[in-house]
Amino acid sequence: RIGITDHAQDALGDVVYVDLPEVGESFDAESTFGEIESTKSVSDLFCPVSGEVVTVNDALDTDPSLVNSDPYGEGWLIELHPNDEGDLENLLTADAYEQEIA
Repeated sequence: RIGITDHAQDALGDVVYVDLPEVGESFDAESTFGEIESTKSVSDLFCPVSGEVVTVNDALDTDPSLVNSDPYGEGWLIELHPNDEGDLENLLTADAYEQEIA
């Protein structure tokens, strides 16, 4: 699953809208796959690895605030089937990311 970090949701402020792709769309690593709108700004969402969208979190259509209240749980954005499973090894865990930005 792909989402945003707790740090990112905190910096964004209250999320009011999320524009996500359709199932079946494919994206390259670091390409834009959608937008997230908060009371402060609109930000692009970037794909961490290349792959095809297999599931979209439709719950965000009616409750985008899930991104704020539960970014690592119910606030996920999309599920992606990676083109190369090895690319996943380069991603940081939430804890590793927090240490990186500390």
